[in-house]
Amino acid sequence: MEKIISLGKLSSHIATFKNQGKKTVLVGGCFDILHPGHVIFLKKAKKIADILIVFLESDKKVCELKGANRPVHSQRMRATVLSALAAVDYIILLPYLRSEADYDKAVQKIKPAIIAMTAGYERIEHHKRAAKLTGAKLQYVTKRIKDYSTGKILGH
Repeated sequence: MEKIISLGKLSSHIATFKNQGKKTVLVGGCFDILHPGHVIFLKKAKKIADILIVFLESDKKVCELKGANRPVHSQRMRATVLSALAAVDYIILLPYLRSEADYDKAVQKIKPAIIAMTAGYERIEHHKRAAKLTGAKLQYVTKRIKDYSTGKILGH
């Protein structure tokens, strides 16, 4: 099974998953330098559903969100590392999305049963709106783990 897949291709599998009674959970992020906090989050997200889908931010978006020296690894490299994790079923390489409406359109294509997130995450309103638009349940799967962050690894 190829884990790195286009949004269009994955959306064609969604009906099959639903017909099989499988629940999908969606997570999103940069996952620039994979660390234990990421792994814990992904494993806990996988435990609440059958299929774990990761929306992986574009390099341009990571730079916008994290600063000029980021990402450390390209989107393709980040996807390769994520694909090695047993908890991850599918990875969508997001194009550069300018607006929250663009994210909403992407989420609507897969209509996840659950949108998983970390407690303490700043963009809660966006996640609430996406969940409401798609009928998904918004669920916290872990607290933010202070000891682990890419910024801390990089000394920022």
